[in-house]
Amino acid sequence: MKTFLNGSTFLLALATCIAVNFYLPATADSTASLILSLRCRGGYDVNIWKTKASGELLYRSTSRNGNLSLGRGTRQATEGVQVYKFQNGNYQYWVWDGTLDSKQSGTLEVYKNNYIQMQQACTKR
Repeated sequence: MKTFLNGSTFLLALATCIAVNFYLPATADSTASLILSLRCRGGYDVNIWKTKASGELLYRSTSRNGNLSLGRGTRQATEGVQVYKFQNGNYQYWVWDGTLDSKQSGTLEVYKNNYIQMQQACTKR
């Protein structure tokens, strides 16, 4: 029984390591600066980071549905606010830094094949 538990623990640890490396391809390093932190409805916490060395934009999201980490984002000024865009397969994640009504608000939008799947109101932390 002890051998079975040790083997099972090893396999679980191995599977976790592989899954983390697969689902978290973009990694923040000590030279990344937090440029936006939002708490959104639906339990989503979103952080946008910018690496100092390369200037790459990184997306980090945590929620009860799981965590998501993406890299290679873009930033553009749209309607007087900044929007950060990230791609993951058929999904696009747009994070709005502010709204026309309030600079302390924001929005998280998720698109699949260019159709909106989710839109959550957020506040800056």
